[in-house]
Amino acid sequence: LSALGLPEDLLRTLAIAMLFVLAASLLSVRLTRVLERPLLFLTRRPLGRESNGFLLGLSAGLVMVPCAGPVLAAVAALAATGDVTWRVVLVTLAYSLGHALPLLAVAIGSRRLTAGMRVVRAHARALRQGAGVVMGLTAAAIVLNAPERLSTAVPGYTQAVQERIERSSTAERELAKLGGSSAPAPTTEADEGAAPEIRGIETWLNTPGSASLTLAGLRGRVVLVDFWTYSCINCLRTLPHLKAWDAAYRDAGLTIVGVHSPEFAFERAVDNVRSAVRRLGIRYPVALDNDFATWRAYSNRYWPAKYLVDRSGRVRYHHFGEGAYEDTERRIRALLGPTVTAAPASHDPGISRAIRTPESYLGYERLTRFANGSVAPDVERTYTLPKWPLPDDVLAYAGRWKVEGERIVAGRGARLVLRFQAKDIFLVLEGEGHVEVDVDGRSLRTVRVLGLPRLYTIARFPALDRGLLELRFSRGVAGYAFTFG
Repeated sequence: LSALGLPEDLLRTLAIAMLFVLAASLLSVRLTRVLERPLLFLTRRPLGRESNGFLLGLSAGLVMVPCAGPVLAAVAALAATGDVTWRVVLVTLAYSLGHALPLLAVAIGSRRLTAGMRVVRAHARALRQGAGVVMGLTAAAIVLNAPERLSTAVPGYTQAVQERIERSSTAERELAKLGGSSAPAPTTEADEGAAPEIRGIETWLNTPGSASLTLAGLRGRVVLVDFWTYSCINCLRTLPHLKAWDAAYRDAGLTIVGVHSPEFAFERAVDNVRSAVRRLGIRYPVALDNDFATWRAYSNRYWPAKYLVDRSGRVRYHHFGEGAYEDTERRIRALLGPTVTAAPASHDPGISRAIRTPESYLGYERLTRFANGSVAPDVERTYTLPKWPLPDDVLAYAGRWKVEGERIVAGRGARLVLRFQAKDIFLVLEGEGHVEVDVDGRSLRTVRVLGLPRLYTIARFPALDRGLLELRFSRGVAGYAFTFG
């Protein structure tokens, strides 16, 4: 698009238009015939149904938005450099193939399923028109940015599975080699060295006269560098906290810099980003890192990613993904020092009413907000609940557990307790057995666990609720990660 001088959001605009046209064609047979007329010459070509399906798949690919993760981030960063080599092309093709194969399996399975269903054939016209209505409403919703608001309210239930693959040690090593950098270190508060300068920025938003900022120019202030992009649902879920920190600590010496590194071509358009920043109510400076120059300087691979820089310009802490809000704020306050007079923003009632408990991983590799203090890696031992009340979003183990890198495996009398705030609670479980669910001392349900790891619904409430969740596991059942909606 850049080489042809075309708008960066052209494909998105065409995709939305295609959805509207396809919706109209499903609703009107007469319109379908009008649309077919210019393409009748294609019927003289000996194309089979599979070939037509392949061509349809190519066009439908324009409207398919994959989930953001480290692999897609690496591919996007390579492509955004503008240095189109055979290596970049092959990496992109490999990613596209891996993304397409599951969709192909779904398509083949759906065709075989519907082929033998009489009800589908008997009501084909009504189903076709119903699909047209749904498709038209979907296109309208995209125009109005409704999916942005809807997706932030829906839990990221695929992320627990994605994390096991894309953040494994093998994936980390290969992605580091692909990007030509070392793998990022785990979350830490130690001195991580001088912060790379913010560079290669196309446009600045929310600065006086769109003036450029530099870390050197911000020396003497604590700086939070936040890598994000406006269509990333995980990024949008962190925004209430970022805005609250900006309001609470800007006068005390904190500057938040949102480095907008685009996942998709339409996010490179300045007007689109400016509109999103205005719509989302972001007041702190935003830097458009369209060529991923700052992204590469930090060896970053995640949306969102936060790097906390002290007053002398050194990185003192980083965190990838959602969560760890109270921990991050505690470190901000520590770096700001005695100038802080505001109460912690994480206790703001407005924030607490809107924010769900963040994703909570149970294995020791990513275990946070853990009340027991420490675990014995890869060996079964007895854990005891702390005597003090659990704070919000904190979990604890009781009974016999084997805590492995990515999961916990229940032994005799295994229990898990968590102080939550959510409308829906989900947990990835594995094994053969059951999990008894109590909320605030009241028996809620029993979840049957069958086989390979998958997401189970633990609890649903009519509205956003808070309480104490207690799970009692049968022996041998394994848990991986909570997500909340």
